Amino acid sequence: MATTDKATPRDRLLDAAAELFYRDGVSIGVEALCRTAGVSKRSMYQLFDGKDKVLAASLERRLPGYEARLTPGPEDAATPRERILYAFERLAQAAAEPGYHGCPYLAALVELKDPEHAASRVARDAKERLKEAFRRQAELGGARDPGLLARQLMLVFDGASARSGARVETLDDGLAAATATALLDAGGLR
Repeated sequence: MATTDKATPRDRLLDAAAELFYRDGVSIGVEALCRTAGVSKRSMYQLFDGKDKVLAASLERRLPGYEARLTPGPEDAATPRERILYAFERLAQAAAEPGYHGCPYLAALVELKDPEHAASRVARDAKERLKEAFRRQAELGGARDPGLLARQLMLVFDGASARSGARVETLDDGLAAATATALLDAGGLR
């Protein structure tokens, strides 16, 4: 983890949390978190009510970057179909990276099991925002049932993310994008 001398203790905790929770899961201890961040436990508890709040804040903090990676710019994709497929292409690129462990939001939801946990709420919101982005594009593209298509796309996206993160499947052959394309065709997206 790269931290600068100018990073605040809060920023160092959030950076360490993002790294450790993603790599090792949500069960890491407070001591490991604080040691990695170079922050005392006392300081952590002054900044956050506990490890759960650090996890939630770290997920919230990385959401803009997550969404930006999956959202094409105007020069990258012109049509709703292209905008949806862009997310699947970016997923395949991320899955090819050595440190890829799947979607951090899906992982948090699966590991935490508690839908009322602060981090579960952040993660669920992140997944709902992606589903809504798919639904909006499906509607713009004239899909017969944009809501259903968005749900189907989320199943493929999350399934591909989980399987590639677990190293059970690779996405370098375009499998996720091809599956999404079949759904788009079947859903009547132009």
